[in-house]
Amino acid sequence: MSRHTVLVCDNEAVMRALVRASLEPDYDVIEARDGDEAVAVMAESAPDLLLLDMMMPGRTGLDVLAELRAAGETLPVVMVTARAQAADRVRAADAGADRFLSKPFSPADLARLVAELLG
Repeated sequence: MSRHTVLVCDNEAVMRALVRASLEPDYDVIEARDGDEAVAVMAESAPDLLLLDMMMPGRTGLDVLAELRAAGETLPVVMVTARAQAADRVRAADAGADRFLSKPFSPADLARLVAELLG
């Protein structure tokens, strides 16, 4: 059985490194630094799950998510953000997010969430 691939899109290198350290060696982890790069990586890599930072310069996570869902993309998306207000959760859900994860998060919680979504 092939391993699942997780795309982490975050403009902070330390967050991408934390996700990589939390999920490897159980998953293949690929990275994108911003929304534009995430869209490009999605087109060429077809990941099984997307961890998407909500607030990034330029194309935000919400923008990327809305574009993906409008194009019919159904992969699980976890919206990750330092903002944990109820309004942010509603906006993420309305855009099509499957789950919402607040920063800071524990690596164990992240690994459990990814395992749950990928079965």
